[in-house]
Amino acid sequence: MKLNLPEKLYYSIGEVAKAFNVNTSLIRYWEQEFPIIKPTKNKKGNRYFTPNDLQNLQIIYHLVKEKGYTLDGARVALTTNSKISETVSMIDRLQYVKAELLKLKDSLD
Repeated sequence: MKLNLPEKLYYSIGEVAKAFNVNTSLIRYWEQEFPIIKPTKNKKGNRYFTPNDLQNLQIIYHLVKEKGYTLDGARVALTTNSKISETVSMIDRLQYVKAELLKLKDSLD
């Protein structure tokens, strides 16, 4: 899943939810369920996510939404499989290559 976000130091919860095409409540729920997601909060309590948080959310999204893991299963996979982030990044790159090849095919037709 390629996220369409500009390069920034911090992202609001609305930007993150829109990038993943989910509700903000789901992002807040995942924050409670997975200790690897630790957004910074300002005095008002607004959450700001770092690029590292986005990578962790992308892994969780892949496991839960795309692979169909339960939350407990995703939590176990995150703790036991040290190469999960490499796997997710490889899948992203392959999906990008596939999309580019499909564009090329369409332009040839």
